[in-house]
Amino acid sequence: MPIYEIACRACGCQAEVLVLTADQDLVCPTCGSRETDKLMSATSTLTGREATALPGPKDTTCCGSAPGQAAGCAGPGSCCGKTF
Repeated sequence: MPIYEIACRACGCQAEVLVLTADQDLVCPTCGSRETDKLMSATSTLTGREATALPGPKDTTCCGSAPGQAAGCAGPGSCCGKTF
């Protein structure tokens, strides 16, 4: 079930609509008009990937310490408060 971003030509509303079947019209959720245009939307960086817990057991910060073991570590890739 894809989600489309639409712009309604009748009322100007921009919204996301869930499409249940391929032949379903894209209807404006505000005014009910079928005079809608599909909009381009950004893709998710997580598309197709399995969710993982952060930080992971083998993640390290830029100084090589495990997250939480060095002062100022915020998580994977953190610079532990260092300026470069």
